[in-house]
Amino acid sequence: MRTLSAMLLGLAGVFGAFTSHAAHAQGFELSSPDIASGSIIKQAHAFNGFGCTGQNTSPATTWRNPPAGTRSFAVMVHDPDAPTGGAGFWHWVVVDIPATAAALPRGVGTSDGRELPGGARQIATDFGTPGWGGPCPPVGDKPHRYVFTVYALKVDRLELPANATASLAGFVVNANALGQASFSALYGR
Repeated sequence: MRTLSAMLLGLAGVFGAFTSHAAHAQGFELSSPDIASGSIIKQAHAFNGFGCTGQNTSPATTWRNPPAGTRSFAVMVHDPDAPTGGAGFWHWVVVDIPATAAALPRGVGTSDGRELPGGARQIATDFGTPGWGGPCPPVGDKPHRYVFTVYALKVDRLELPANATASLAGFVVNANALGQASFSALYGR
């Protein structure tokens, strides 16, 4: 059994490696023609259910300048302000996006994922199903932050089981990341 100090040294190495990978990706950028960084997310992208009346259409995302050696991408959208006891809420998880892709077009986040780039797949969100699940924070909460992140990965495909959770996917994505780029937007009701 490993000692606590050995585990902490191992973690320090992982974080150090991640920091050095992130430094190589300084030019890596993520944006959306549908959602400006720091803006309010439109009803077109809000969830339709749980009292929300949006159209639940996934926004387009585009990225550029991935780090050298990128073999695939993952896109994840997270609400860190969700009242879940600290875990936040996963709204979209797309993995195994081919390295030749530089965007996810508007509307590709349907539950069947049929319009995703070849080989890409979606992991179930915290709504319990794969595909885009738009913002739907509790009534009266201050507007929540929605963090959109694209990860450049060092592997072609992630070894995730078919029933992987969003948190497991996030763990494996981060373990294989060469770099990442993010922006945030807001939504409240």
